[in-house]
Amino acid sequence: MVTGFTTNCRIAFGDTDMAGIVHFANFFHYMEVAESDFLRSRGLSVMWLDGDARYGFPRVSVGCDFQKPAKFEDVLTIAVTIEKIGRKSISYRFDFTRGDDAIALGRITSVFCRTGGPDHIESIEIPDEIRAKLEQ
Repeated sequence: MVTGFTTNCRIAFGDTDMAGIVHFANFFHYMEVAESDFLRSRGLSVMWLDGDARYGFPRVSVGCDFQKPAKFEDVLTIAVTIEKIGRKSISYRFDFTRGDDAIALGRITSVFCRTGGPDHIESIEIPDEIRAKLEQ
């Protein structure tokens, strides 16, 4: 497992319901932002162009379990952990906390892909140079 990356998120009013509690779907957005922040810290991105091909990590599985509600103006810490790097995929874990309180636990699995046009996408092996950056 690769650990040690954290980022913070302040809950905006627009992310909450009338009771001021974060709507569950927003946690998926927070995970995506945390993943992008993590990749950027390693000199990578979720998507990039190289010549005529587009490369990236589209998601193939997501989930989130909730322990306590997050509310308007809470500052959540999101710890990003790589649970597994396969030949073509990467699985992340996202631990959401507010101080000492566990708020939620999310997971994303992404597959490394190349697109060669609007109707062509294929999974490919994660290149060694990208794998090395992920495993820093």
